[in-house]
Amino acid sequence: MSNPDPPTDSSNFALGQLRALLDQSSSEGEQRLPPERELAARIGIGRRALRRALEVLEAEGRIWRHQGKGTFLGPRPAQTPTNLEELAKRTHPLEVMDVRLEIEPALARLAAMRATNGDIERLLHLAEKTASSSDADGRELWDSALHRTIAEAAGNSLLLAIFDMIDRIRQDATWRLLRERARSGERQQIYVEQHRRVIAAIAQREAHAAEQAMREHLEFVREGLLKVMTRPLPDHVDGHLPEALVTHSKDRIRHGT
Repeated sequence: MSNPDPPTDSSNFALGQLRALLDQSSSEGEQRLPPERELAARIGIGRRALRRALEVLEAEGRIWRHQGKGTFLGPRPAQTPTNLEELAKRTHPLEVMDVRLEIEPALARLAAMRATNGDIERLLHLAEKTASSSDADGRELWDSALHRTIAEAAGNSLLLAIFDMIDRIRQDATWRLLRERARSGERQQIYVEQHRRVIAAIAQREAHAAEQAMREHLEFVREGLLKVMTRPLPDHVDGHLPEALVTHSKDRIRHGT
């Protein structure tokens, strides 16, 4: 009597076949399994049964799957620290502003409680340098230095590290171009006055006022970015902006937000 055909729709049968294959692959030093279609044909099982069996093996830690890259032997490796370049590609300026609005008002509040006289002198100097800058590169430089000095004066190393990570993402050249498009002469003058209000509150040790002044400043910056992002992007700019930024801008244009 001949052996019956293998039960191609049986997940248990698929699991047994895969276990044998994994043992063989491990002994041969292989690190990745073939694609699902090839794997199903190779061991004579259906795709549905194969996927269920793979799910069991993943739960057992014998394999791990990376969408778009394949199925690998062994447990999933520990995640590496976030790559800022990749993160910058996935995010966009309005997300960055959301984070800034969460932490920088708190930094201004802490700075009002902890800043030294030397910190305040540096802030006043940086505010004047920002006000007198006549080109995009200078405005970016001094504005960033002013906000970082407030973060330093807050006296919290963890918050400062988060601030630095955000600031590094903001340094992408195309993002700087977008921010410069959001600065008109009138808006830049308002930024200058808002900086002075934040610094005055810090100098007077008025924590709540410093927090509120920083929040008002960042909300105004966010509003300017939003206006620029919801305008149709020039063709020569569109092709050079991060994909997440372009997609987000076009979505907002399409939905009228």
